[in-house]
Amino acid sequence: MAPTSDVIFKRGLDRFGEVVDQVPDAAWDQPSRCEGWSNLDVLGHLSTALGMGAALLRGEQPTWPEADRPADLVAGEPVAFYRQAADACRHALEGADLDLEMDTPMGTRTVADRLAFPAIDLFVHAWDIGRAADLDVSIPDDVIEFAHGYLDPIPTEMMRGPGGAFGPEADAPPDATPSEAFLAWTGRPPR
Repeated sequence: MAPTSDVIFKRGLDRFGEVVDQVPDAAWDQPSRCEGWSNLDVLGHLSTALGMGAALLRGEQPTWPEADRPADLVAGEPVAFYRQAADACRHALEGADLDLEMDTPMGTRTVADRLAFPAIDLFVHAWDIGRAADLDVSIPDDVIEFAHGYLDPIPTEMMRGPGGAFGPEADAPPDATPSEAFLAWTGRPPR
């Protein structure tokens, strides 16, 4: 049985936390694998996705915080900041109505459907930060399958390019692992 978005989300919270715990303090200001962003920017960006996920789980429409750069959203020490955001998500997940339907720019969607993107983000951005900090981070096969099941139906013009979730697909080496092939699909050079 394929995992659901809430299961992927919980696992993603754990995986991202494992990576955050291993990032050396000096690495937070270093460039991440997201062009133009430091590792702290990625954490700030992810905090927006987590805030969105927690709002969805509470049955609320998410709001987007404003900041000059995503790192400005990180208050205090990065590990503690992440733990607080992750705990808020875990708390919101308890008893959440995943079948609740909400209006979105893509039409009516359930909370479970809308939670899929923040869940995928946790794994992709764990790789972004982990790779920049020389950590070996891979994305599990069932998460890749889940991600494609959710993302593939979205029109390309909404997924890639300016304002989209991903840039143009990168080239995967011929001997790419499934994780590397997926990361190339998201527009990241996997090695």
